[in-house]
Amino acid sequence: GLTAFASSGFTLGTGAGGYNDVGESFVAWQWLAGGDAGSSNTAGDINTITTTVNTTAGISISTFTGSGTSGDTIGHGLGAVPKMILLKKTANYDTQWTTYNFGNTSAPETEFMVLNASNATTDYAAAWNDTAPTSTLITLGNDSVVNENTMTYVVYAFADVEGFSKFSNYTGNGNADGPAIYTGFKPAYVMIKKSSSTGNWVIYDSARSPYNEIDDQLLANTTAAETTGSEEVDFLANGFKIRTTDSDVNTSSGNYVYAVFAEYPFGGEDVTPSTTF
Repeated sequence: GLTAFASSGFTLGTGAGGYNDVGESFVAWQWLAGGDAGSSNTAGDINTITTTVNTTAGISISTFTGSGTSGDTIGHGLGAVPKMILLKKTANYDTQWTTYNFGNTSAPETEFMVLNASNATTDYAAAWNDTAPTSTLITLGNDSVVNENTMTYVVYAFADVEGFSKFSNYTGNGNADGPAIYTGFKPAYVMIKKSSSTGNWVIYDSARSPYNEIDDQLLANTTAAETTGSEEVDFLANGFKIRTTDSDVNTSSGNYVYAVFAEYPFGGEDVTPSTTF
């Protein structure tokens, strides 16, 4: 699989298996966290095994051993409140990716969705213990997918960074002239999930689709190959716009959560946005 990280990229092993198959096309999305192995964060009830953080980019990666106790916390080191959290048990490849997504409901700490499934948001206290994350801590429930005693987990936490990343939600209008979502920057990567009912986690990026309308989709929740279907969007200088009535991204009154990262990160408010296509 992946055999090494380097300052300029990463190294792949030889052979097939979904990572280096001969003649096949691949896409890779990469974020810089701390740039090193990290160290234990001791701010919570559970000391992390390692935590590596990039506070400028709003990205934290931690590993920890579960306690099985509701309400136990781990430190994330961001110094800002995470808006999206992805958490997975490392011992089992087929266990779910539990997600915290700001914008699910008015109280997202009571809810969770699964990155590798199409389910709507679910009210479930055993995921996040009905407790919102803070600028230092993530609170865990006692479900085995987030906090089983003696089991090891990895957790990715993301905070909004003006001019670089945004995690929020929008309401669909069911019209091909769909909602325009303001992010304050030109996107390079957009992931959208319908949270109010069943729907795929649809991923768009400017590497595979360099021109509007962008219609090359990959799905985080399936192993399906890339499609060029009916789920078109435009990447704009200051956000993105939905150009379809496809239910995965735009049904009338549907609630959708999204994660967006910038094409050309810039300083934020009152700084001229990067140009659109």
